[in-house]
Amino acid sequence: MFRSLAASLFALASLQLPVFAASAADETALWKRLASGGHVIVMRHAATTPGVGDPSGFRLGDCKTQRNLSPAGRADAKAIGAAFHAHAVPPGRVLTSRYCRCVDTAELAFGRAEPAEMIDSTWQQDSATQDRKVAAVRKYVATFSEPGNLVLVTHDVNVRALTGESLAQGEMVVAKAKADGSLEVLGTLGVPRPGR
Repeated sequence: MFRSLAASLFALASLQLPVFAASAADETALWKRLASGGHVIVMRHAATTPGVGDPSGFRLGDCKTQRNLSPAGRADAKAIGAAFHAHAVPPGRVLTSRYCRCVDTAELAFGRAEPAEMIDSTWQQDSATQDRKVAAVRKYVATFSEPGNLVLVTHDVNVRALTGESLAQGEMVVAKAKADGSLEVLGTLGVPRPGR
């Protein structure tokens, strides 16, 4: 009994581990690919104040009731935007979860945000709701043909459902859309840091 409980806890904990950071050469290659456009970037919101989920009584549209970006997260979001600019990467449409930490990440990084219910957090939601949101994103991605790169700023649980990757706050998955809207993961990018 103890062994099966320990194994279950280990498996659950492993879902929260970030993917190993790409090498500098891998990251350089990904930035070059992004400069040509036509990719999907699935980003986890930048760093927040400590906590999991949101406080009881949280309401969409009322940032005072939510877990928000920390000062470090705000700086990271600006650094992400600066990295896109430095690498001449064209962000196209920027869709975000309606949670304030995602909207703020997008606005600080890209100067704009288009809130979309389909990438709202699915944490603690039933599987039918999760499946509906994933299907909506895949349908949208399958038909997206605008210039630049499609950016989706969302939450860890959504990133995992869409890409199979688990990211630290502020990290990004770079992917290409398949015909059915599923995503072929090309690699991950960490939060830009000085000297990185």
